[in-house]
Order: sequence, then C-alpha cells, then structure tokens
Amino acid sequence: MDTSTLVTLISVGVTFLFMLGVPVFLVIGYWVIGVSLVLGMPLQNIGGALADVFTDGFALLAMPLFILTGDLINRSGIARRLSDFAYACLGWIRGGLAMASLGACGLFAAISGSNSATTATIGSMLHPEMVKGGYDERFSAATAAAGGTVGIIIPPSIIFIVYGFLLNLPISELFVAGILPGAMMVAAMMLAAFLISWGNAWGVVIPLSPLRVFKTAIGAWLGFFAIGLVLWGIYTGKFSPTEAAGVTVGFCVIVGFLSVPLYRMMGGTGGRDVSEKRISEMLVVEGFGPLELPSITMRSAQITGILAPLIAVSVVMQQILSVLGAQDVIGGFVTSMGGYYAVLFTSMLIVFISGMVLESLPVTIILAPILAPIAHSVGIDPMQFAVIFLVGASIGFVTPPYGLNLYVASGVTGVPYFRLLRYTVPYLVALISVWLVIAMVPQLSIALLPQR
Repeated sequence: MDTSTLVTLISVGVTFLFMLGVPVFLVIGYWVIGVSLVLGMPLQNIGGALADVFTDGFALLAMPLFILTGDLINRSGIARRLSDFAYACLGWIRGGLAMASLGACGLFAAISGSNSATTATIGSMLHPEMVKGGYDERFSAATAAAGGTVGIIIPPSIIFIVYGFLLNLPISELFVAGILPGAMMVAAMMLAAFLISWGNAWGVVIPLSPLRVFKTAIGAWLGFFAIGLVLWGIYTGKFSPTEAAGVTVGFCVIVGFLSVPLYRMMGGTGGRDVSEKRISEMLVVEGFGPLELPSITMRSAQITGILAPLIAVSVVMQQILSVLGAQDVIGGFVTSMGGYYAVLFTSMLIVFISGMVLESLPVTIILAPILAPIAHSVGIDPMQFAVIFLVGASIGFVTPPYGLNLYVASGVTGVPYFRLLRYTVPYLVALISVWLVIAMVPQLSIALLPQR
C-alpha cells in the first residue's frame, strides 16, 4: 500500500480507539508513532521533540505557575469571594448561580490566563453548590467547561502571547483587543444559562441587595487586587507573563498564609453574609499553612502532568503534518477562495474543525502563520483576525472529540465526559454566535486600541 493509504488507515484506526474510550493522549500518540513509522522517521525524533517542548516551549514555561495560581486562589479563598460577588450581583435572576459561575470564570481568567485552570478551579468550587441548588449535574459541569473558554481570551493570555510572537504583533495591543470579545463571550453564555435554567426552573432566587453587593465587593478586594497586579505588570512591561505568573503565585501564597487573620480583621467574613457555623467552616477551608503547600503543589503538578503531554504530543503531530505537506495544502486552498468574506469564513471553518481535534497551542502554531498573511492580503485587520482566530480556537475547548475543557470538567466534577455533551450544545451556539458577530464587526476587536 502507498503512504497516503497507510496514513488514512492509521487515522481511521485511532479514531475507532477514541470511540472505544482510549485517552486522547494515547490516541494522538499512537497516530504520531504509526505515521512516523510509515514515513520512515526515526522514533527518537519523537522523544527529542517532546523534550524540546518541555524545556524550550515558549508558552509552556508559565503553564505550571498559572495552574498553581488557580489552586492557590481557590485555597486562599480569593476565588470563592469573587464568585460570592458575582452571585450577589446575579442571584436575583433565575439561574443566577450558573450565571455567577460564568462571571467568576471571567474574573478568574483575568488572573490565571489559563482555560484549564479556570475550568478546574470554578468547576471544583461551584459544581457542588450548583448541584445542591437544584441544577442538573451535567449542566453544572458543562457550565464550568464552557466558562473556561474565556481563559485564553480575557487578558492575560498565553495564547495571545504565542500568536503575537509568531506574527510579530504587539502583545499589549493583542491583550486590549481581547477585552470586549471576552466580555461578549461571558455575556452570551450567561444568556444561554439563563434560558436553560428558566426553562427547567433550576436555581434558588435571592433578593437583589445593594448592601450585599457592596459587602461581597469589599470581601473580594484581594481578588480585584490580584487582577490589577497581573494586568498592571504586563501592560506596563514591569514583568513578562511568566514572571507575572510567578508574582501572582507569591501573592497568593502570602494571602493564603494570612487569609484567616485578614478576614477576621474585616469582621470575620470579609463581607460575606453567612451564618456563624459557616464562618467556622470558612476559617478552616480558607487559607493554608506552609505544611500544606507541598500537597497543593502536588495537585497542580498532577494537572500539569495531564495537560502538558497532551500539548507536547500535539506539537509533534504538527511537525508530522508539516512533513505530509498539510500546511501547503491548506494555504493553497484558502488562497483559492478569493475575496474578503470567502477567505474569512473559510479560515474560520478550518480553525473550528482543527480545534475539534487539536489543542489551541498546536492549532495556533500550525495555522496562524498560514492563515494570517492570507487574511491580511484581502484586507482583514491583523488584530481583528488574531481575535477571530483565537476565539475560534477557544471554542475548540468544548467541541468533541478533543474538547480539553470537557475532560478537565469531567475530571474535577466526576461527571462522565459523554454525559456533558448534551448541555454543551447551548453554550456552543452562544459562543459561535458571538464569534460570527466579532468576524462581521471589526470595531469590536480594535475599538479599544490606540489610534492606529
């Protein structure tokens, strides 16, 4: 048999393995090894490429720190206080807790810069609360997965940094370009959550209380400070994103050590309207001591150990696709489409399909250098196309069969992967609708940028 037939057979075979429930890492790994053998590539190249990703990978340098930041924010009480503030603002609406979960994802994304960390933290924290509040556990887990998509759109974002590095675009302007689209994604998902919750009569409605909003805002001041610290440091150039992650980790460690006395100084609850019994429970779970840091770090390392190999093997897959000539084929196909909208929507379709089977990092590495120059040649603003491209890549986090956020949400909530898919559909509709609006209205991406 010729090479193309063998590659096709291997692709069909690993797809069948995935349908049988084989982990995605192994599925992609089997494909990489099989195709490498077919092409006559030595297997030691795979080990060398994996090592290069872990030691020299530009984007992966900050990933463990961002994941650790998520765990520290959770344990220190910052994440819960941000969610309390969101719930105080939205709890008077049917489905308010689900909407608050999505709002908390947006706030958390502005600290962690990671889709998986956002999904893992908000999912593990609010999934039990939503289930207790009468929400379907599948809907609750799907909400955490969908909310995590904004982790790479709301700045700071590692993927924006990678994109800017590859295309020689200013990182700070890319961050600014992501603000409005990220807010729109959160708003659209909130609308979807409201409609689903209203239709199923899920959730407990609480009265709107300006005093409660004010108190929870005061209680969440450490979270707002952390967001401001990260954004100020990156926007002013005081430190790189990796350094920003390190600074945030240090800040969260200090807050974790001092959280109990800090919140006691603020009246015991830090602005939270809870019972005395709940206060005693809070003082146990919010904050940690030096002896607990190793266990927190170990949990973050375990999540990193799940995600990093997936990303690494996807990068190796990208290298093999280059050898197969996939990049030349894609470039020629898109160029042949011709006009502005033809190129735009063809590029979006390619990104969407690629996001279904690959993680956002290899999608960016493979496709951005191919599609961005073609888009620019037909008059699409580079900043707008960057946002369009990365919003499309973020949607891939909740599209099967890859759907990384779905796997993360399944892991932290205990809801099986395939049971999440039903309640992912409304969120996909909301996200794709926003994506189309962003594509059709350039000002949504460039309105906040300096005069150009």
